[in-house]
Amino acid sequence: MAPRNAPFEVACERHVWIPMPDGIRLAARLWRPAGVDGPVPAIVEYIPYRKSDGMAARDARVHPFFAAHGYAALRIDLRGSGDSEGLLADEYTPQEQADALAALEWIAAQPWCDGHIGMMGISWGGFNALQVAALRPPQLKAIITVGSTDDRYADDVHYMGGCPLSANLTWSQTFFADLSRPPDPEVVGERWRAMWLERVDNAALLIAEWTRHPLRDAYWRHGSVCEDYARIEVPVLAVGGWADSYSNAVPRLISGLPGLRRGLIGPWGHDYPHLAVPGPRIDFLGECLRWWDRWLKGRETGVDHDPLLRVWLQDELPADASHAERPGQWVGFATWPSPDVATDSLYLGGGGLHAAPPQAAELRHLSPLDAGFGAGEWCAYGLAADQPTDQLEDDARALCFDTGPLAADLAVIGQPVLHLELAADRPRAMVAVRLNDVAPDGSSARVSYGLINLNHSAGHDRFAALVPGQCYCVAVPLCDIAHRFKAGHRLRVAVSTSYWPTAWPAPEAATLSLFAGASRLALPVWHPGAQSRRLPDMDPPVLPPAEPRTTLREGRFRRELASDLVSGIRRMQVHLDYGEERIEPSGMVIGRINDETYEVVAGDPLSARIATGWTMTMARGDWSVRTESLAHMSGDADSFRITARLDLFEGEVLARTRTWDVTIPREGTRNPDAANVVAHPEEQNA
Repeated sequence: MAPRNAPFEVACERHVWIPMPDGIRLAARLWRPAGVDGPVPAIVEYIPYRKSDGMAARDARVHPFFAAHGYAALRIDLRGSGDSEGLLADEYTPQEQADALAALEWIAAQPWCDGHIGMMGISWGGFNALQVAALRPPQLKAIITVGSTDDRYADDVHYMGGCPLSANLTWSQTFFADLSRPPDPEVVGERWRAMWLERVDNAALLIAEWTRHPLRDAYWRHGSVCEDYARIEVPVLAVGGWADSYSNAVPRLISGLPGLRRGLIGPWGHDYPHLAVPGPRIDFLGECLRWWDRWLKGRETGVDHDPLLRVWLQDELPADASHAERPGQWVGFATWPSPDVATDSLYLGGGGLHAAPPQAAELRHLSPLDAGFGAGEWCAYGLAADQPTDQLEDDARALCFDTGPLAADLAVIGQPVLHLELAADRPRAMVAVRLNDVAPDGSSARVSYGLINLNHSAGHDRFAALVPGQCYCVAVPLCDIAHRFKAGHRLRVAVSTSYWPTAWPAPEAATLSLFAGASRLALPVWHPGAQSRRLPDMDPPVLPPAEPRTTLREGRFRRELASDLVSGIRRMQVHLDYGEERIEPSGMVIGRINDETYEVVAGDPLSARIATGWTMTMARGDWSVRTESLAHMSGDADSFRITARLDLFEGEVLARTRTWDVTIPREGTRNPDAANVVAHPEEQNA
């Protein structure tokens, strides 16, 4: 399992139990350097994604590398997930964090650990690495957080600019389906069925809880380390990718954390940078090793002298969704924010984007509800199936402002912000903003975007109905970028009143009055100087050998659009068949299929609805189980309605059914705590 030329062979214990103070045991996999006498530092990844099967392939391309270089590496299943005992109630709970502290204490006390521990992870594991660091356990000496966020409300899968995201439902259902699978009988023995049914009988419909909190309240502040960056004292390496939805936190962490920190943002989607697309991939494991050797072993590896922030400055971005590589170059910054990045203003006017304020004008606009079908997935893995497509169709449904063709290249690094002066003719409304790169051939590529719930004009912690006709000054932060607009290209700002299916439409079709001349785009433009420099290319990845697997059914991804010209229904259907494969070391056969449907009727914002379902299969020899889950979400003027069903099968025999029917008031209607939630567990014994 060791990569070539590594110092040590690797010994793997496929199943290790870590006891918790309340008697529950967490399941872990442990890789150690073979033949090493004496304790070594430990590296921990702590997530709910099934160490025995779900993430086993990715784990094999990460943790053996560290073991081969003199570390004990552990992949721990959260309580109530994978092979671990207990129940998992929600994301990032106090129980999850308490378990992490207990696990670190146990690991540090083992004879193979020298008491120095690092935590790392992408997405969930990146979140809780930050959260645990903020608790300051004495064993934790450094962390690496990848594809994560410091702000659970403003910059996660649930809300964006205060707008409820459709991914709030689809991610909830994905996670729900994953948790519906049983532990591996080879690990837990005959208890597997009892553990399985206990999990399902106690499963919460998490989308209901997340929808009950449309404002930035204590629920979201818990686990958001941006509430107090000073709590984190250990060195932090923060990593993100421009094709991912989780890159904005990196500049914030770099500017907000008081201690030793470094930032790295490449072209990648939501994956580790040695595995991610689009490329170029890098020797991310080598970068991690430099970090761990410095802070866990005390070796001088040069990380103290790396640029504070390294970013991939992307050159021309193709408008189509398929690109395995993105051309560009690495740029390093000694400080962030950087004095080498200046804010240029471009003013919105009837004739486009202008360097000086144009004549005042009132521009009225109401977008069709399907302005947004070219957005791709909110959380993107960099594949053609989830990336934005040519924006021309969405541009035709928006209010657009263009520059003229650029006379010279323009490098934008940082967070663009659109400052709008506007009014609406309804009490509830939203705005979506895109920044596009328009090529000489007319194709339009989305570079960045942002959303704002106009009813949060006084802050995301309160709802305020708009006064129709009253002028508001609104700032719309867009996602951070590093992009070079080439000479001859144009910048385009596209403003729309909806962005479906990325975000739920406001419950009223509000026409905006945008006041040109007073509205402007603040653009962070890089001018190379003393505090920044171009960097050489990073090394290509070095990978441990892949885990042996046999493909039994090839995967297939499909995303289709359809329009019914009679009913006015506009529909997107997504089919993600991840295939079926056998994990050779364990003999487990796993399969996953996901279907999503998004619909909206022209002119009716209350017609928006989503259906999302999963089929998960597991089998070994004569043993087989299947879970089928389906959820629907729709809304009226005052509430959201969510229905869901989960069926468990042993072989072809139905073992358990659960159904839910949930009605939750929209913000601004009445007390969301008064939501009506009805769950119907129905037991049918095999």
